[in-house]
Amino acid sequence: MVAVKFLYNKAKEELDKAGISDPAFNSMCLIEKVFNINKIELMSGNHAADDKQGAEFVTLLGRRLSGEPLQYILGEWEFYGYKLKVGKGVLIPRDDTEVLLRICLEYLKDKKNARVLDLCSGSGALAVAIAKETGSEVYAVEKSAEALPYLCRNISLNKADIQVIAGDVFTCSDEFEDKSFDLILSNPPYVETAEIKTLQKEISFEPEMALDGGEDGLKFYRAIVSLYTDKLKPGGMLAFELGEGQFEAVKSLMKEKNYSDIDGKLDLGGIQRAIYGTLI
Repeated sequence: MVAVKFLYNKAKEELDKAGISDPAFNSMCLIEKVFNINKIELMSGNHAADDKQGAEFVTLLGRRLSGEPLQYILGEWEFYGYKLKVGKGVLIPRDDTEVLLRICLEYLKDKKNARVLDLCSGSGALAVAIAKETGSEVYAVEKSAEALPYLCRNISLNKADIQVIAGDVFTCSDEFEDKSFDLILSNPPYVETAEIKTLQKEISFEPEMALDGGEDGLKFYRAIVSLYTDKLKPGGMLAFELGEGQFEAVKSLMKEKNYSDIDGKLDLGGIQRAIYGTLI
């Protein structure tokens, strides 16, 4: 038997040596996962790990030291207060995406019976939050066979009313009627193909399909603006998450399709993280 405090401190030390940011937080998350105790209980009690628990903790720590994202190891993550299941094959929900979410919630706050289309839905983070916060009629499109089970599970877990479409955004636009949505949104793949291999190690564990935005990172923006603008009602909104430095290029695409009042929102790092505009 070994003290859980010892395991916590040892893990924190090894994570720090490995250059993992916020080693204390990571270590505590692994402790909670294996031993089901919080930090107050850890520090105030005298908990001991049996051999099985100790072995499980060491295994999880090894995965984290290898660079595997903490979210995959835990099997779930929170986005805007909603618990979501995540794992290999689905993009991890990030705080930056709340910038796009807040734009959508603000737009929908006074709309009753709004119809919303979430393209490249992934884990369903945006779709779930919008459905739960606004009561809108939400449709979520996702192509990946690996991500779809997470999307469906997270809809069920959060008791959200969402219609799932297993489809490719490049080919399934004809499934939707013209002028039928109040809001279309997407957090699409937007990393330039050549940059993917240069990303930090943790991101290499995430699905390339959810990252690769083509040679210039704009492949999905072009397609969505071209194929889905007709699906918006007059006055409807199109909103995207953006990669760094993409605002002006996406703004130009939207202007060509008669969007007005095009604007963006910064994330906490000062990057234009989202863009939105309304259809004339």
